[in-house]
Order: sequence, then C-alpha cells, then structure tokens
Amino acid sequence: MSDLPLQTDVLVIGAGAAGLMCASVAGRRGRSVLVLDHANKVGKKILMSGGGRCNFTNLYTAPENFYSRNPHFCKSALARYTQWDFIALVEKHGIPYHEKTLGQLFCDNKSRDIVDLLLSECRDSRVQIRTRCSIFSIEPQEKGFCVRTSLGEAHCESLVIATGGLSIPTMGATGFGYEVARQFALNIIDTRPALVPFTLHRRQLEQQEELPGSALAVAASCDAGSFNEQLLFTHRGLSGPAVLQISSHWREGRAVDFDLAPGRDLAQWLGEQRAERPNIHLHNALAELWSKKLVQYFLQQRKIASLPLKQYTQVKLRDIGEQLQHWQLVPAGTEGYRTAEVTLGGVDTDEISSRTMECRKQPGLYFIGEVLDVTGWLGGYNFQWAWASGHAAGEVA
Repeated sequence: MSDLPLQTDVLVIGAGAAGLMCASVAGRRGRSVLVLDHANKVGKKILMSGGGRCNFTNLYTAPENFYSRNPHFCKSALARYTQWDFIALVEKHGIPYHEKTLGQLFCDNKSRDIVDLLLSECRDSRVQIRTRCSIFSIEPQEKGFCVRTSLGEAHCESLVIATGGLSIPTMGATGFGYEVARQFALNIIDTRPALVPFTLHRRQLEQQEELPGSALAVAASCDAGSFNEQLLFTHRGLSGPAVLQISSHWREGRAVDFDLAPGRDLAQWLGEQRAERPNIHLHNALAELWSKKLVQYFLQQRKIASLPLKQYTQVKLRDIGEQLQHWQLVPAGTEGYRTAEVTLGGVDTDEISSRTMECRKQPGLYFIGEVLDVTGWLGGYNFQWAWASGHAAGEVA
C-alpha cells in the first residue's frame, strides 16, 4: 500500500531551502504539492548553517556575488525574488535577526526558526511532506512523470529537483540530482568543493604547529578573486572566511597570496615607527598589528632578525615590510566535500530556463538551488539563490 498520493500536480525531490520554498509557492497557487526527501528530517543544512543561527541572506546580494559558467543566468530569479522579499517573510513570521558583518543576516535565536518558517508556509499551502523516502526511478510519461519510491509510486505533472550538491555528505548530500540530469541527457559542469578550508603539506604544518586558533585580518588573492576577511590557522591547515572565499578561485598547484596588513603600507608604517620610536625592537612594533605568536612565525618564515628599528636602513625596512606584507603559499589541497559549504559546478544553466528553472529538453522537469551551476560567495548568498530559484520554479511548476 502506497504512503504517497497516487497523483499530485507538483512533486519536489529535496526538502531543503530551495525545495521547501518552491513547494510553498506552488501550493499557494492552488497546486497540489508533494515533497520527498531521503533524510530523516527536513532542512538539515539549514539547521547547521551559520553556527546554528542560519545566515539566511545578505543585504548586498547581487549577481556579481555568484559563480557560474553563465554569469547572467542568475539575474532574472534574483531580481524577481530579492533579499528584501525574504527579509519581509522573516519579519512576517516575527523572527528576530541581526546583521553580523558585511550584510550577513543571522537569526538572533536558532536556525530552527527558518525551518519552522518554511514548514509554516508549506502547511498554509497544503503541501504534503514525506521524509525517509528513497527514489528508485523516474520515468517520463505522455504528460508528466512516474516516480517510484520506497513509499510507493507517485505521478506528477511537474517534477522539481532540489537535491543540492555534494557538500557535507554527513548531512545527506548525494549526487542524485546530477544522476537525474544525466538520465535526461543534460550537460554537467564539472563539480568541486567550494567555500572549503585548505590543507597544508606536513612541513608547512610543522612550521605552524604553535598557531592553530590564531587569526588575523588579511586580503586573500588568487586568480581574479580577492577578499578582505579573517584568516584562521587550524591543525589541518588554513580556514576562516578569507580562505573559504578564495577557495572558490583556487585550483591545484596554484599559489595564494595573503596581504597580512590589508589597507596599510607596512614598509611606510615601519619607517614611521622608526622615526617615532627608534629603540623599539622590530618584533615589539609588529606585535601591535599581530599576536606575538604570529610575529615570531612570520619573522622566522622570512629569516628576519629582530633588532631595534634604528639599526635598519630605510631600504632594509622597506624590504622587510614588503616581505612580511605578502605571504604566498601553495596549499596541499582542500578538506573536500566533507566540510565544503557548497559545490561549484552542477547542471549546466544553458540547459535551463533562467525565468522558470524548467529544463529546455524535458518539459515539466525543473532544477533549483545548489544542484545548478550557480554558486554564491560566503555570507548568505547561497541561501538567497535557494529562495530565488525556488520561488521562480514555484510560480510556474
């Protein structure tokens, strides 16, 4: 006996941010909607996001904050469902929130508030949700699809794939969405972990064994990307917002440049310090910018002796400043999908309508959220893409 309705207008596979948004919007139009997820509960990645407080959007969301082979694809959906639209929904549900930094909005309380918001919207739209449901097969029919699952068989007119990417498999991430795309002969842009910490080679780790937990503001640069954020030293390598951001630009074998004194000309500053305090030792002067541990590490890295500033020539101080300001290293790799916040690449957007999220080759089939080749910066941008793409599909599916 099937636990599923035999017939539904819209079947959404994936009960995450994009899937639940899409379901509530479609249900509000009077469509019968069924959401299926293989996990034991909905919105797992929402619950763990933002340190448990969910960075649910960003005040400064714009198309420029996203990576895709087609950078224009995200514009339509983001313009039609903006950060202000989702903020209005948050306020409608009375959820207290705050801006943490750089436009990042977080719940004052818990991420659960956002999941409850989505479930409330789904209840109001009479959406049915089933968890612990495995999908066995999807078969296109003359009108719609037949979906065979562990809970029975369901027929739908519109099928929405909202299964996310490969990041954080412990939260239930799988490659299911890409398998569906391949079934319907859609192109897949190569995937890779993004917003992910760097790992370092053993010798690099040995050199910084005293530093895990230390942090400083940097400007991290690689290829065309540059981000002013915090760098954090870890037992496995490097993390912090600056590293997570630049990881989307990094490729194996490339060097990453860290400006350790962003917004400052370190050579000029050292010259000023020498004029004002000629007897202060170099390491004590630098300790006003970085922790003592970091100062010792950077001086050892560059084999720079700490002397009273008056003992350095202006040329030598400039050389020291330039050496210390720019720290380059080649990471061994990344921590991979295990800790990556999102997946770069995915279903080729050339296969999808930017207005409706519908597959061009297969009418009635939609792809939304992270499964698509659209990846946002760190800071709430990926959630805004989930809301916007889910809303776009929900308006027409």
